[in-house]
Amino acid sequence: MSELADIYETRVAAGEIAEDPAQRTALQALEGLRAYLEVPKTGRLSGILKRKADGPGGVYIWGGVGRGKSMLMDMFVETLAIEAKERVHFHEFMQAIHAGMNKARSDGVSDALAPVADDLVNRLRCLAIDEMQINDIADAMIVGRLFKRLFQGGVVVVTTSNRAPSGLYQDGLNRGLFLPFIDLIEARLDVLELVAGKDYRQDRLHGARVYFTPVDPAASVAINRMWAALTGGKAAPLDLTVQGRQVRLPAFHNGAARAQFWDLCGQPLGPADYLAIAGAVRVLVLENIPELSRHNFNEARRFVILIDALYEARVRLIASAARRPDLLYVEGAGSFEFGRTASRLTEMQSADWGSA
Repeated sequence: MSELADIYETRVAAGEIAEDPAQRTALQALEGLRAYLEVPKTGRLSGILKRKADGPGGVYIWGGVGRGKSMLMDMFVETLAIEAKERVHFHEFMQAIHAGMNKARSDGVSDALAPVADDLVNRLRCLAIDEMQINDIADAMIVGRLFKRLFQGGVVVVTTSNRAPSGLYQDGLNRGLFLPFIDLIEARLDVLELVAGKDYRQDRLHGARVYFTPVDPAASVAINRMWAALTGGKAAPLDLTVQGRQVRLPAFHNGAARAQFWDLCGQPLGPADYLAIAGAVRVLVLENIPELSRHNFNEARRFVILIDALYEARVRLIASAARRPDLLYVEGAGSFEFGRTASRLTEMQSADWGSA
């Protein structure tokens, strides 16, 4: 099998990706992990020794949005010639962990995390987690214990994040309880900052039209083309846990999500839900925004809250709507206040939106 550097060179030569020195540095660390994990094992004793905790812990790649972190992780996982591997987005990962713990509790297990961690250790030699972010103390405590067990079991962890380890769960409740996990990450993982000069995800959208009106077949074709460029045709539903409830994004991949207006604004969602969505995605495709008025006031109010959350998080918005922003909500209660939302929708169409 070709080394990662050779695959990278091939993709650069084919124009599939742009050459980046910072990405090459990260590839060197990933190549070391690939070589370690692919060493053939001969017999049961050798297999046990290969999983000792004193082997390499893994790599933690962090940097700004759209810098190619997920692309490098995908390249590593796709070319890693072992079966015992798994690649998952952090939100999906935590959803599975909570589900496993709930089952363990229903089975009467006193330490609900133990069987979940043991299952991962028994199944995997490499776990790749994309876009790690810690938003509440429950998850903070779970991942601390879980990663300790993974490292003890010799599982190699590759993870990406927009933050350095020291920035995880920043200003969170009882953050002092989380600090040992940060120490563990810095001790066991090779922490690499991916400093890059451009946002590659935004580059795919730079100069492109991102707000389509009216909603017609031409708009659908254009949005489908952009979605394919962002996701490579790979997408699956993503469920976010917000205050004990599930909020579903119908399609998600590599930080890009796609939903219909009614999926997000026709449901009884509130500010916490929209903040969670804005925190989980870097690009949101929102289709079929209708004309807003007193006849769909509740949906309009939710739409305003959603746009505020996306705006503050500088999420890139691709949308199809019945009217242009300043004509989207022109009569009924709230239409005057909608002027700020219309202004934000217009600003979010600019070529450099989301790159700051």
